[in-house]
Amino acid sequence: MTIVLPWWIWAIAAVAIGIAELHAPGSYLIWIALGAAITAGLDAGWGLSFTAQIVTFIIASAISCGAGYFVYRHLNRRAERKDTLNQPDQRLVGRHGTVLEPIVNGQGKVRLGDSVWLAEGPNLAVGAPVKVKSVRGTCVIVEPAPSR
Repeated sequence: MTIVLPWWIWAIAAVAIGIAELHAPGSYLIWIALGAAITAGLDAGWGLSFTAQIVTFIIASAISCGAGYFVYRHLNRRAERKDTLNQPDQRLVGRHGTVLEPIVNGQGKVRLGDSVWLAEGPNLAVGAPVKVKSVRGTCVIVEPAPSR
């Protein structure tokens, strides 16, 4: 007895697994659905045997899941770099401002936008342009910036 699965069974499986992904977002089901879709396409084009279908499905799913790992890793890195929602102080890094009270012995005050911050950095006179290197608590660490 020979088992025969028509290509449209794999297509229906791909759609069903894709719909399952909607109910379990963030999982790898979409990549397995891609494996089923690839199997459906190859079976429709070349009429694969049952064994060839299973092997194709396993290989296509493994490759697509591997690719999915790199896609998700790239997206997560990009999201981590941009996400400063609960870290408002990190949005200050790289901003430019001016010295409001002279920085003497490494301590002073700078104006960043419409706010005044305690600052640490090299000795600078009032009005000197600065750039924020980092933030430590309520104090910004600054360095001299070229005049704009």
